[in-house]
Amino acid sequence: MDSAGFTSPYTPNTDDDRRKMLDAIGVDSIDDLFLDIPAERRNPALDLPPPASELELRREIEAMANRNLTPGEYACFLGAGSYRHFVPAVVRQIASRSEFMTSYTPYQPEVAQGTLQAHYEFQSLVCQLTGMEVANAGMYDGSTALAEAALMAARVTRRNRIAVFETVSPYLRDVIETYTEAPGLETNPARAGVGEHGPAVTTSSPEDGTGLPPDTACLVVQQPNFYGYFEDMAPLSKAARDAGALLVVSVDPLSLAMFRPPADFDADIVVAEGQALGVAPTFGGPYVGFFACKQKYLRQMPGRIVGKTQDTRGRAGYVLTMQTREQHIRREKATSNICTSVGLIALMSTVYMASQGKRGLRHVAELCYHKAHYAASLIERIPGYSIADRVAPSSREQIFFREFVVECPGPPSEINERLLEYGIIGGLDVSGGYAAQNGMLVCCTEVNSREEIEALASALAEIGRDYVQP
Repeated sequence: MDSAGFTSPYTPNTDDDRRKMLDAIGVDSIDDLFLDIPAERRNPALDLPPPASELELRREIEAMANRNLTPGEYACFLGAGSYRHFVPAVVRQIASRSEFMTSYTPYQPEVAQGTLQAHYEFQSLVCQLTGMEVANAGMYDGSTALAEAALMAARVTRRNRIAVFETVSPYLRDVIETYTEAPGLETNPARAGVGEHGPAVTTSSPEDGTGLPPDTACLVVQQPNFYGYFEDMAPLSKAARDAGALLVVSVDPLSLAMFRPPADFDADIVVAEGQALGVAPTFGGPYVGFFACKQKYLRQMPGRIVGKTQDTRGRAGYVLTMQTREQHIRREKATSNICTSVGLIALMSTVYMASQGKRGLRHVAELCYHKAHYAASLIERIPGYSIADRVAPSSREQIFFREFVVECPGPPSEINERLLEYGIIGGLDVSGGYAAQNGMLVCCTEVNSREEIEALASALAEIGRDYVQP
């Protein structure tokens, strides 16, 4: 029991147990452990409503949930890292089986062959998709996978500077900076420039001159970039090579069904957010991160790898081949504390990729590509609107996949509010950023019908009349 007279039913420690622990650490009471916290902050008064019955609570939560504007009820053109795609029924049917749903981690291979095989298939499909040599059994999500890639590059190169290309998502940059702060790594923005021998990449530090600094561990690139457009990977790869740095690419996995994989540009580490492959947006998670790299960097890869072998009778079997997380080996030798909570989500992506197959994935990718371009062709004809044309600084050809930036005649925040009156969730406001002063990032996937796209163009035209002078 604590000083407030509260006893937790979930903590089995007796008063005698607590007394022994307090004596061991040299304090008189539990309250002494909190003396560093200002007194006024320790137990603030909480303005809570009175207790409610289960029925009342359900009604209140349902009312709160109904305030959300959800895709399906509304036509949705919002992307920027979380995408609405059709998920075949077979994905949930298999992932919901009790033997997958209730399993946590396959520590005992003799009773976890199904889970291990699912992880192995996931790794194999990620390698086929990215063109890389090895892949792990999944990361928390795409953003933390990218941050782990930056840490891995620092370990491999023994350098302390992370160069992040200018068109990488600001959300991804925030996660990288959070992960690299504690180890004392320096994160610098990098941008496209022109050197003595053509295109070059420079950092924000004037003293660095042209090219990446010699202490750069890696160049981080997003492909397609945050604005949906493809960078020219050749000069970016060369810039990394010239500096002796690794090339880390955060890729849209669905785009790989149509476009060249990062391995073709000598990428060292490739990560991705796997949500688009079989996982619903679900208001932001849980998702799954893809992580693949060259074979020679295998020992520095975070997470774990499942391998295929044979038992004593010659039958195929699956085992945890490598585990570099701190729960399994000495902390000073571990590469990461990545845990195993993504296994079920990785299974969803595995079932999606396997059920769609090579042709199915390409068909979905082509639908996204053509619908996005159809939407762009309609919007650019509307007075006051234009398609931003400077959103892939390393490339002369402004090629986009399923997202593109619309320069609006007024603030996108206002236009988005008006679009809701038409039953439409608009794009992400990227005003004042790299792309456009009044930029809106518009996304189209295979679930957006022709009628929805034309309704968006019609609504934008009507709204635009209030901003465009006749």
